[in-house]
Amino acid sequence: MASIDMQAPAPLMRPPRATTGPIAWLRDNLFSTWGNTLLTVIGLFIFYKLVMGIVGWAYIDAAFTGADGKACSGEKTGACWPFIYAKLGQFIYGRYPDAERYRVNWTFGLALAGLVPLLTPAIGAKKWFAFYTFFIFPVLAYWLLTGGAFGMPIVKTELWGGFLVTLVVAAVGIVGSFPIGVMLALGRRSRMPIVRWISIGFIEFVRGVPLITILFMSSVMLPLFLPDGVTFDKLLRALIGVMFFQGAYMAETIRGGLQAIPRGQFEAADAMGLSYPQKMGLIVLPQALKLVIPGIVNSIVGLSKDTSLVLIIGLFDLLGIVQLNLTDTKWFAPSTAMTGYVFAGAVFWLFCFSMSRYSAYIERRLARGEHK
Repeated sequence: MASIDMQAPAPLMRPPRATTGPIAWLRDNLFSTWGNTLLTVIGLFIFYKLVMGIVGWAYIDAAFTGADGKACSGEKTGACWPFIYAKLGQFIYGRYPDAERYRVNWTFGLALAGLVPLLTPAIGAKKWFAFYTFFIFPVLAYWLLTGGAFGMPIVKTELWGGFLVTLVVAAVGIVGSFPIGVMLALGRRSRMPIVRWISIGFIEFVRGVPLITILFMSSVMLPLFLPDGVTFDKLLRALIGVMFFQGAYMAETIRGGLQAIPRGQFEAADAMGLSYPQKMGLIVLPQALKLVIPGIVNSIVGLSKDTSLVLIIGLFDLLGIVQLNLTDTKWFAPSTAMTGYVFAGAVFWLFCFSMSRYSAYIERRLARGEHK
């Protein structure tokens, strides 16, 4: 009988250091050829110059203290941060009276009290927080911001401005446009010709004109069609225009999700004897909205930036109030305008980036089947 040579298995060896790790990744992806090496060096040089330029303007050559524009008028002066410090109150509240700004702070706090639990998956009782956020909070916010009750002075919307107006227009536009978009999307797919034609006509008309035209019409033309003595607040007219404008775009986004639902889902709901509202509310819309979360968030981000267009009708949002304060001769300096626009851009970017990151988080949770 032949003997079998039993040998111990060879010990596992680590791969050569030259083929793994960050050094190997850099060599394979950035320095694999002379052409890639040249492009990498050029890219690093451009990145270095860009970063050093930003750091030099925002920190090294910037002015951090001062009472007027003279502090920002040096030869190598970069950002004029004292201008931001001095005007921060107006950037947040606009021309809202100083003695009444606590009411705006209370409104911000009440909004967070409803939104944070509603948007945090780990916190339960979503129905109660949703009821508070969408029904109770708007009444409290209107009462606090406008006044007129419990001895609070009335503050006209003409005095509102800054980040306050940006949030009001964006929040009302987002919340109000969603049900309008759902109804228009369902109406466009309706089997009733009149409902379908009206929905299509509204969507195509609104999408065919820019938002600035809608705002101008709601502010200037609408009062011409009202009876004598009947008028609407300028901010209210802008909010209505924004809601209907955004609703038309939201409708097309939601309609795309409805078309992506397999026909079998509709037939299964009909076979179970569900009514049309039950079929749409319990079966179809939840699946369709899940599919179009990126599109909905994209519309919301676009609306958040379009709030700056309310300046055309005399409402000063964050960007508008920054431009208004640039006319202050006390703060005239070469870098004042750039500093103000950078500050406004940073606020808008932070606001929009936060929404996009949260939507990505929700998409991942839904993809894993977590619906709490």
